[in-house]
Amino acid sequence: MAPKWRELADKLADQIRRGHYTPGKQLPHIRELVEAGEGSKSTVHAAYKALEAEGLVTSSRGHGTVVRQQVPLKRLGISRYDKAKWRDGDEVAFIADRVASGRAYRRNEQTQTVSLVEAPPAVSEAHGLPAGAQVYARARLVKEGDQPTHTLTSYYRPEHVEGTRIVDPTPGPAGRGGGFRVLYDAGYEIDHMKERIFARAATGDESKLLQLPPGEPVVELHRTTYAADGTVVEVAIGVHAASRFAWEYEFQVPDSATDKEDPQ
Repeated sequence: MAPKWRELADKLADQIRRGHYTPGKQLPHIRELVEAGEGSKSTVHAAYKALEAEGLVTSSRGHGTVVRQQVPLKRLGISRYDKAKWRDGDEVAFIADRVASGRAYRRNEQTQTVSLVEAPPAVSEAHGLPAGAQVYARARLVKEGDQPTHTLTSYYRPEHVEGTRIVDPTPGPAGRGGGFRVLYDAGYEIDHMKERIFARAATGDESKLLQLPPGEPVVELHRTTYAADGTVVEVAIGVHAASRFAWEYEFQVPDSATDKEDPQ
């Protein structure tokens, strides 16, 4: 027979999947389940820890045990950077993801700090800067409601952004159109970009900041953004909670054979 805590965890998991406990709803306090005859305090605690390890709930001091959002956000690929969204409108990339996911958003769900820092090695290499060079770091923490979804830090060469809204530490996505619009207005229109993503274990600080359940990995994103002449205008590094995003890409399938010049 399965241990008592496992039986209780399975029972609660079934109730969550059936919608008895909906995302954002708090599960009963441990003492309430003990008084209801569901088991001892240690049994209920073990059941809750199992649900947390399985990604169904989050537990925190002051908030109790809360059911997690089970439908991940769409993290769009190419279309989140559509120039019409940020150049002609005010739909910055994280908002484009929310719109595509049919989810509500508030602009203050993206906060930021801006500082002049020594470029990390990967950043100085991408920008073609010598070791120890200074860059502006625009670090954002993005949330959905009260739940953090990811961090993203963009690094810029000072000569590209001095005097622009990008170096303004006011919270928010750098004003209308975000960072890409600021670069556009400064004469650095983005043309193409390269993204690299990989999964890894979260650090302790990342788990705390993103409010991750035990054992949940993160997806790290490295984005390099270029102007048409090949100038690197932004290097960004993001850390995403793995279970909170579904990465979605739609693109034209290339045929390199048709792109080659006819030798005749």
